[in-house]
Amino acid sequence: MKFGKVEQPELVDFSLPKTRDNTVKVLKESGGNKTNVYVGCAKWNKADLKGFYPRGTKDELEYYSKQFNSIELNATFYRQFPGEQFAKWKNKTPKEFKFFPKLTQEISHWKRLEGVQEVVNYYLDCALQLEEKLGTIFLQLHSNFGPKNFDRIENFVKSWPSEIPLAIEVRHPDWFSDEVIFNDYVSLLTENKVTNVIVDTAGRRDMVHMSLTSNEAFVRYVGANHPSDYSRLDDWVNRLAEWKELGLENIHFFIHQNLEVESPLLASHFIKGLNGELNTSLKIPNESLENNQMTLL
Repeated sequence: MKFGKVEQPELVDFSLPKTRDNTVKVLKESGGNKTNVYVGCAKWNKADLKGFYPRGTKDELEYYSKQFNSIELNATFYRQFPGEQFAKWKNKTPKEFKFFPKLTQEISHWKRLEGVQEVVNYYLDCALQLEEKLGTIFLQLHSNFGPKNFDRIENFVKSWPSEIPLAIEVRHPDWFSDEVIFNDYVSLLTENKVTNVIVDTAGRRDMVHMSLTSNEAFVRYVGANHPSDYSRLDDWVNRLAEWKELGLENIHFFIHQNLEVESPLLASHFIKGLNGELNTSLKIPNESLENNQMTLL
């Protein structure tokens, strides 16, 4: 994942910003006792997760889904898959597994949310074949999609079926640099129970906005291929533990790297931290291999 990549990550201040007041309010008003935690990578293919699969693995998704409980499904951004394909993915995975698919670029980048109702309806008809394994669908807008397009997001959000969880990631710097604009955007998402995606990447610290708009922390973490990748994840464990105390119920955390060389190892480190701090019992991916000094090359 090249987005937010920097040449010298050691010069970046990776400290997490303060939790915003609106986040505290949202969590206290909607919080419960149970916390649902899903952690995964962005892709399951061998080309990206080098060294993750034991020799002789025949079905990558089948193996991946026994190690992780979720996947950030980026493949659906690049093409529209038919409903039959979603059903096949569903049937290959354990009952507790969830998919978090990205909306297609036709919706977000080509048509830029205008005249997309037919495309969205078809996408949803297909994605709903995942049934109980469908997690939050997320919309990632182009980095040049700025606040002048606020009305497009507003129309999209208000026309989205309320029974299907939706998260949105905006990237244009102006969404974050102007506090009035950001607050209007946050209010729109909060009123419509749409999740505000948090992106933690080296070159765009403004996207670590710490503003939750629903009882869901949807975090896309991008490691910089630097030793700080691990300490940054430790900071996230502590922050999520704080949010859990405030009432956070849904943690959806997906781990990338600028160069995907050890995302599963980062995920294992993160999950161990969660299990310790949040008292969860998530499986440690490839634990038996890791105990034998697994390295991903």
